[in-house]
Amino acid sequence: MSTNSPESEIIKLTATLNEHAHRYYVLDAPLISDAEYDRLYRSLEKLESEYPQFVQQDSPTKRVGGKPLEGFVSVEHQTPMLSLSNAMNDAELQEFDAQVRRLLQTDDQIEYSVEYKFDGVAISLSYENGLLVRAATRGDGSVGEDVTHNVVTIKSVPLRIELPGSLASLKQVTIRGEVLFPKNGFERINEERLKAGEAPFANPRNAAAGSLRQLDPSITQARPLAFYAYGLIAEGAEEIKTHADAMKLLEMLRFRISPLFVQVQGADALTSVYEQAAGLRADLPFEVDGLVVKVNSYALQEQLGFRQRSPRWAVAAKFPPSEEHTKLLDIIIQVGRTGALTPVAVLEPVRVGGVVVARATLHNQDEIARKGLKIGDTVIVRRQGDVIPAVVASIPSLRTGTEREFVFPELCPECDTKAIRPEGEAVLRCPNLHCPAQIEQRIIHFASRDAADIEGLGEKMVALLLEHQLLNDLSSIYQLKFEQLVQLPRMGELSSRNLLEAIEKSKNIALEKFIFALGIRHVGTRTAFLLAQHAKTLSQFLIMTEEQLLSIHEVGSEIAQSVTLFLADEREQAMIHALLGMGVSVRDAEIVTGAGPFSGMTIVITGTLPTLSRKEAEDLVITGGGKVATSVSKKTSFVLLGEDAGSKLKKAQELGIMTLSEADFLGRL
Repeated sequence: MSTNSPESEIIKLTATLNEHAHRYYVLDAPLISDAEYDRLYRSLEKLESEYPQFVQQDSPTKRVGGKPLEGFVSVEHQTPMLSLSNAMNDAELQEFDAQVRRLLQTDDQIEYSVEYKFDGVAISLSYENGLLVRAATRGDGSVGEDVTHNVVTIKSVPLRIELPGSLASLKQVTIRGEVLFPKNGFERINEERLKAGEAPFANPRNAAAGSLRQLDPSITQARPLAFYAYGLIAEGAEEIKTHADAMKLLEMLRFRISPLFVQVQGADALTSVYEQAAGLRADLPFEVDGLVVKVNSYALQEQLGFRQRSPRWAVAAKFPPSEEHTKLLDIIIQVGRTGALTPVAVLEPVRVGGVVVARATLHNQDEIARKGLKIGDTVIVRRQGDVIPAVVASIPSLRTGTEREFVFPELCPECDTKAIRPEGEAVLRCPNLHCPAQIEQRIIHFASRDAADIEGLGEKMVALLLEHQLLNDLSSIYQLKFEQLVQLPRMGELSSRNLLEAIEKSKNIALEKFIFALGIRHVGTRTAFLLAQHAKTLSQFLIMTEEQLLSIHEVGSEIAQSVTLFLADEREQAMIHALLGMGVSVRDAEIVTGAGPFSGMTIVITGTLPTLSRKEAEDLVITGGGKVATSVSKKTSFVLLGEDAGSKLKKAQELGIMTLSEADFLGRL
């Protein structure tokens, strides 16, 4: 091959442009101007168009988005992408270290690696023979979505890697990391969206996730995404003995890694780094919500092993919840699926921990009184566990005299039915089962994952269908036609067909899911499971008496009365038969026997858990044979304790009820 041949020129230009892109996008140390880079890029484009047979696999021109896709393909992760358990403060970080030493049966100090916990989207990159062949989202940890067509447009992701030395023989390597939307790019794109009349992104994480889920790669390419690597999976790479070794290799392979990456010995050094990093958080060019702490040695990691959902050798050291002051502009009432009238704070938008917060639930009338809130108050807003926005308190000293008390309405704001407050409850309710707001929420609930699981029929779609009068009750879901859907705004042929396929698929449904989908008050997934196990068939469930219901272990009078009232309502019975008439087929219950780690136990969950959602924790209790209760009593076996636990923790302490952290809870599984 001549040194001046087209092939050699293409190889040379490809290498030169990749080097300059690395210096610009990864090292932030460019050597040439943008104009010079563009000149070289155009030269490469011209040569490649004339000699396409010589185009290199890692050519920068391959980063240009291709044709839009019709949908995303599922990808199974060969090694699961697990969650991390959380440490919410210094004391919990110290406890993590103590637990590691207990499990390793040593009093010696442990060496840890510490890096930023990015607030972005986790991605797994698969390289074969040095070339990037696949990029997948985390998904549920086991199965994600193939987003290769979008990830190749991110210029800090190498299209080719060259493993050094003995590692060069490895055929497959997986790199894990986080796709981020830098703060300055986030502000800029939101300004552009507002000028274009589009809704701004809520936070950089959502912006990154939305960018990766574009079917048109050119949209992703136009957004300033960055990739930071934090993990390497390379079977057979025996010389990589620590996480620090892996991170050094990632840098050598031209990946960005966390700008904070240190190794420390022992718990005191851990807490020192944690406190220093928390103070620097606001000045970073990207959003972080804590630190990731890992036992550095891979040999020790292997000894420590895994819990069901997280490794024992790593923890996310979360920074304290972010708080800001803002104005409480108004309090509005939202009507839920069961008729609950929930007050919602309308706030002057404020950025709290990287997220723009404009609304927050106030739970009930008593909560408003307890916090002494008035419309017009300056209030403290906190993101609980860095996730859920909450109004913590008002600041009475800043009142001007123009503030006013909030008066709870006597009538449902949606249907004007007189609201009631059942005895012993803190929540006002609309008793009209056919209130428009309740119908909307019931349809959303019916279509949710734990119910009929109709993908694509979420809140926005339900609102759109109601607006066009295509839905009026649950059975009308199964009357939707392609000709109706395809005429709706933002609903093309593919989207319409996908929704109809999901609706058709939902017609075959298990009894416990169908019972849960009906939206009966007080009937969650656990109770629906128990009812299905007892009734065995839908026909038997529909004729269950209150006496039969009370004979079921864990079903009390409140649930029994609620189910009885529901089954006695002729309109509800007619709706169920209408669903069956539309082709819905309810499978008989699969009878489950056997005991689990929580067999016979009654467990109360309180506070925000580090890695599990409330639903995930409840499911683990149920599959473990236990019962989830909503209040603490002498019958409570233990309380699963999360952050910001309130009265339930106090009650447990008064009664001497055992409390467990999420880590201990998962350990019992």
